[in-house]
Amino acid sequence: MSRSEDTSPEDTGPVGERRRELPAVPPARPRPQTDVGPAYHPTTEIDLSQGFPPVSHETTEIDLSGGWPQHLKVPPRPSAPQGPSGRVLGVDVGTVRVGLALSDPTGTLASPLETLRRAKNHSDLDRLAALVVEHEVSEVVVGEPVHLSGASGASAADASNYAQELADRIPDVPVILIDERLSTVTAASHLREGGIDSRKQRAVIDQAAAVVILQQFLDSRRARS
Repeated sequence: MSRSEDTSPEDTGPVGERRRELPAVPPARPRPQTDVGPAYHPTTEIDLSQGFPPVSHETTEIDLSGGWPQHLKVPPRPSAPQGPSGRVLGVDVGTVRVGLALSDPTGTLASPLETLRRAKNHSDLDRLAALVVEHEVSEVVVGEPVHLSGASGASAADASNYAQELADRIPDVPVILIDERLSTVTAASHLREGGIDSRKQRAVIDQAAAVVILQQFLDSRRARS
């Protein structure tokens, strides 16, 4: 018998072996029809020729006689800023002149403002009180010139009395006494570095001393906060 006679269409695999029975293949599942056309979303026409239609704002009454409902959440209140806000005025009290310095609204930087000449009729105090109102000052810082040892002398007593008289004129604004040791020396040194002879411009050094007093106060307050 020839090789062609040993094979048949039913044979698979190596020549001469019979085809193994295979499990029946399940029929294919019918595919869902996808050609359903575009979706239709009905719309309503609004006639705006007479203007925009009125909008109704409905409210619901809530009975709070039994306390606040637990399902209603109330957002927390924002915390209030620490310390007073607004400008701070620095005062350097001298026997002849009073130097003034003013901070920016954030209480960060001190700048020279004005020099007042002390008067027997206390017109300098009146001018100072007017500046507090004009610049919306929230605090006044007065330098107290104590000695290096920490003891108080005549200058410190004079500054304290001046601060009290000012406080009587501006009862709603706090007046604070702070140690101003070496403020004038520091101010004169800064002026010399800037090429200014403080001995010929006494009004300038009074304002510069007030800047030193005020800036030290601002820096110390910021460090505490």
